[in-house]
Amino acid sequence: MTGNLITRVKAQLRSLTWRRALLSIAVALVSLWLFAVLLLVAARFIDPPTTAVHIERHLQAILHGKPYQERFQFVPLNQISPDFQHAVIAAEDARFYQHHGFDWQAMELAAEHDMDGGKIRGGSTLTQQLVKNLFFGTSRSYLRKGAEFTLVPMAELILGKQRILELYLNEVEWGPAVYGAEAACQFWDHTSARKIGRDQSARLAAILPSPLKRKPSRMDNYSAIIEERMSQMGW
Repeated sequence: MTGNLITRVKAQLRSLTWRRALLSIAVALVSLWLFAVLLLVAARFIDPPTTAVHIERHLQAILHGKPYQERFQFVPLNQISPDFQHAVIAAEDARFYQHHGFDWQAMELAAEHDMDGGKIRGGSTLTQQLVKNLFFGTSRSYLRKGAEFTLVPMAELILGKQRILELYLNEVEWGPAVYGAEAACQFWDHTSARKIGRDQSARLAAILPSPLKRKPSRMDNYSAIIEERMSQMGW
């Protein structure tokens, strides 16, 4: 009798411990999500000084004992050439001004390209990429995807299209320790983001899917495709 009572008590304690652990994890996840939302609110008014990708690349350099000199200068959207803005949108998110954070049509096309064994670009929107760059770095996991899925609509609601574009162009990786439009233009073309030309813009947009491996000078075919898309979009 006493043995059965002790067994039941132990089972109840284990159950209570698991419930507390799960509750603690849930509270922690919700707290992190709310903190991320607060950071998005701040990003509407304050230019982020760094991102998860910037930090990740710096740590990787330290771990591998490699020198790291970050090139990064935040500039307002009106100081970035319209050709540059249009080239990035045409290359990475042609329906940027039509969707609300997720482009289901592009995702479907990307999946079809994957099945066919070839892909020009993924189905992630600029908003998705911005959220990933700001908070998650380059890591991939179902947990990250889940968090991203809930934060992307919040980014659209809080930031709006123009601020999303401004943040993306200033924070995205454009080469080894090169972040943002201004640094990219200076590093690759020795000019400013304000003065960058149409062909140069298309070439820079072409390396975005793999900025640590691609070089603008080798992007003849893809940059031509991007310029054709720009023309089709009225730019």
